[in-house]
Amino acid sequence: MILKNKGQIGPRFLVYLIGLLVMSLGIVLLIMADIGATPWDVLHVGLYYQLGLTIGSWSIVVGILILTIAALISKEFPQVGAFLNMVLIGLFIDLYLLLPFMQTPNALGGKIAMFSFGIVTYCYGMGLYISAQLGAGPRDSLMIALTAKTGWKVRNVRALMEVIVLAIGWQLGGPVFWGTVVLSLLVGPTVGVALPQCQALTDRFLAKLKDDKEIYLNRMLKEKNRGAS
Repeated sequence: MILKNKGQIGPRFLVYLIGLLVMSLGIVLLIMADIGATPWDVLHVGLYYQLGLTIGSWSIVVGILILTIAALISKEFPQVGAFLNMVLIGLFIDLYLLLPFMQTPNALGGKIAMFSFGIVTYCYGMGLYISAQLGAGPRDSLMIALTAKTGWKVRNVRALMEVIVLAIGWQLGGPVFWGTVVLSLLVGPTVGVALPQCQALTDRFLAKLKDDKEIYLNRMLKEKNRGAS
């Protein structure tokens, strides 16, 4: 059961931002591994090939469209975190790609290692930022809206989304390799495992901060009372 977190905006935003940074790193690791990007990034790269701009820019543009669809399905106005997600993910992707040491390994073993680490990083980054409950990003908002609408499991909804997007990106000339197929099959189940784990971790973090704050306030109150007496 996922508890609704209220208040503690600062700590929750910190968790949210770290999650976006981790997820963006996972996306870039998968792209640079050069054996298959995520279906969404196949689409973004395909649009980049056809129309220019940057991969991060297309992530933002596509995000706006997807967020609109998710809002229509759920009949709820997106949270501010969803809008921040569109901008920050695109920005982080482009910044990571500019790092001089972010290079594709020469050996196949190195590529597979980078690819594998990228999958884990991507999924746990996603789980971490969703756990902050400041609003899921466009793609995850659509996943959550479709899950609530259909009653299907998260992994099944995610898998269907990935296959559809992959087909469109492939038609646009995006980089489809065997790793892309692996991603389409593994992302859904991995997110299904990562999300409750990240939620539990975030809940414990927020609870500890709340307890520490109460202890501090009680201590200050006692000192104040002693001073008054």
